[in-house]
Amino acid sequence: MRVAALLLAVAGVAAGAPAEPLPQGAGRLTVVVEPFAVRADRMLDVEAGRIVPDAAVVVEGARLVAVGGPEVIPDGVRVVDLGDVTLLPGLIDCHTHLTGSLEGDFVHRPVHETAADAALRGARNALRTVRAGFTTVRDVGSGGFADVALMRAIERGDVEGPWMFPAGHSISISGGHGDHTGFAPGVLVQGPEGGIADGPAECRKAVRLQVKYGARVIKCVATAGVLSFEESVGAQQLDADELEAIVQEAHRHGLKVAAHAHGTEGIRAAVEAGVDSIEHGSLLDEATMDLMKQRGTYLVPTIAIGDLMPAELLPPHLRHKAEQVLPRARETVARAIEVGVPIAFGTDAAVIPHGSNAKEFAVLVDLGMEPLEAIRAATVRAADLLGVDDRGVLAPGKLADVIAVPGDPLVDVTQLERVQWVMRGGRVVR
Repeated sequence: MRVAALLLAVAGVAAGAPAEPLPQGAGRLTVVVEPFAVRADRMLDVEAGRIVPDAAVVVEGARLVAVGGPEVIPDGVRVVDLGDVTLLPGLIDCHTHLTGSLEGDFVHRPVHETAADAALRGARNALRTVRAGFTTVRDVGSGGFADVALMRAIERGDVEGPWMFPAGHSISISGGHGDHTGFAPGVLVQGPEGGIADGPAECRKAVRLQVKYGARVIKCVATAGVLSFEESVGAQQLDADELEAIVQEAHRHGLKVAAHAHGTEGIRAAVEAGVDSIEHGSLLDEATMDLMKQRGTYLVPTIAIGDLMPAELLPPHLRHKAEQVLPRARETVARAIEVGVPIAFGTDAAVIPHGSNAKEFAVLVDLGMEPLEAIRAATVRAADLLGVDDRGVLAPGKLADVIAVPGDPLVDVTQLERVQWVMRGGRVVR
């Protein structure tokens, strides 16, 4: 096909040319230096909330230099005409675990595998993720700094995947949700470098060590969880002093803090400590929702887990916990949407299959979110949570992260599950 040939040509131009310097989280990939244009029948302006007909974007290096109609296309540049599709900004998933998955004997994986195994698995999952239209992810927890290694490999161009904001190890109390529970004494005992910390001093050290080894966001575990062998789903684990130490140290380094939290007390303690987002938030009460609104604390719901997680693969104890909490989480998220809690898009990919991230949109809409707001949660609001202003919209000067889907996603949000074309940083990857 003519279009396919053009895409291959665009992807291959200027191999070996100097790469444009890019900001944190944007990598160092070699990209097309010579300007080219991408045209489509439609484009979604996520800020204005409207479909723009007969649209075009012009790319130079890793960035967009013009956005609008055909009039923005300079004379003489190569044009890739995608036809009957809608252009959107590359999507952002704020809660992934690219190096993980629920396959095989995942329960015993920590004692059978190394960080190298995780990084290689992550390379496969990174490709699935970017081909699904997610050009940026916040990766919130991986062993052995495999996520940092994966980020660097993507930035070098060794493997294909989304821009990554890795957390390194989640910071957890001993025996907590972020620890390797369920094994015999002496097996996989870890300290602050591995994210296991007790008391404010160890929590500060754990943050510093994640930063030292490449973390670009800090993940802490404020409550118990589902996929670990403690009894409770939502009991508070990190206490107020420990949470405050984590937040203060991370913010001192200019990093945001994401807090895994299911239960009400732990969620509130994390919000009061100043975390930037609550992950899951399954049992939020009205008072804490109000507090999150006042403070601008994001909720990252990961609500499609209830439909997509392969529960039959879970050990009975973990399956029982999932069956307890996930139906209540749907009610909580529906209420959070209704009252206007800030929401950023996240999926917990690993717990759901990598590459199925976009199925979260339909669940959010089913729970009361307008399609436009669901898309904003994965673009402008996700970028705000990341603390970056170089992506999330199609506009001059932004990263050339662009996807194309059939139809109109404002009418049918499931069109986002049928991504047909992906560009990340000026490089065509699908």
